[in-house]
Amino acid sequence: MHQNPESQNALQNGAAVTSFLPHRFSVAPMLDWTDRHCRYFLRQLSRHALLYTEMVTTGAIIHGKGDYLAYSEEEHPVALQLGGSDPQQLAHCARLAEERGYDEVNLNVGCPSDRVQNGRFGACLMGEAQLVADCVKAMRDVVSIPVTVKTRIGIDDQDSYAFLCDFVGTVAEQGGCETFIIHARKAWLSGLSPKENREVPPLDYPRVYQLKRDFPQLTMSINGGIKSLEEAQAHLQHMDGVMVGREAYQNPGIMAAVDRVIFGTTGPDADPAATVRAMYPYIEQELSRGTYLGHITRHMLGLFQGVPGARQWRRHLSENAHKPGAGIQVVEQALAKVVRDR
Repeated sequence: MHQNPESQNALQNGAAVTSFLPHRFSVAPMLDWTDRHCRYFLRQLSRHALLYTEMVTTGAIIHGKGDYLAYSEEEHPVALQLGGSDPQQLAHCARLAEERGYDEVNLNVGCPSDRVQNGRFGACLMGEAQLVADCVKAMRDVVSIPVTVKTRIGIDDQDSYAFLCDFVGTVAEQGGCETFIIHARKAWLSGLSPKENREVPPLDYPRVYQLKRDFPQLTMSINGGIKSLEEAQAHLQHMDGVMVGREAYQNPGIMAAVDRVIFGTTGPDADPAATVRAMYPYIEQELSRGTYLGHITRHMLGLFQGVPGARQWRRHLSENAHKPGAGIQVVEQALAKVVRDR
């Protein structure tokens, strides 16, 4: 486990389990968004937030031709989110993740997309609590890093509080899961797109708070619709952790104050312009490996939200980063449009 200073202090003081401290603030796994370039960028804004990979299926890891576990050492603490429902395959992938140095393995029991259901993983697994418990136990049996579960508060018409408690209780008691991230919406497995499932089912924060009260021995983070650090602080009055998704991606500037506001560190907040410059060595290295500039800068477009020149920053990157041969000068030119206006 890669410990930050807070973790080490907590360990010395006999406080919370070290591996759970990063859950105080995490960035959600988001398909097509939280790739390794995105995570490296977000790490420049916060040293301590826990970063999650996109969901990676067991099939991709076991049978795919690419390296689906690639990441940079600078990303720690970083968690791998797995999609799957076969205990042996999940155990195999969890072992690979630990060997590669990941700090946590997370099982996706929340994604409602059709292709996920067809593969028998994601939110549909809420209806199979014993199978989820078996999956978690199989992974826990072969790794020493935390194995966690990200889930919803219900699926379709199975959305009673009793159903949620039964699911969490089974996975905790039969599977040994100690940490749950709860998206405070239920999922409709048919009739709604994945995007609609992130917006249409109403948020029910009080239900998640109650779940934490009823399972005080478990570590629980809340997820869904959180748009500011002030909101995060309010949730932390009830929960062990907060997971932020789209807001951290579309407005990454909010990450600049996470270490101070959420983790209580001293020192200045991350400066957005300095953050861009801190990316230059990484960008140069990736370009030398054949990575397209736009694959990196697409994650940085929202950094200056609300700052004069932000539109010009976005436009310059959007129009130029994808061009053949685009290099670091494109980023420098875009940054000059913001810095000039400050």
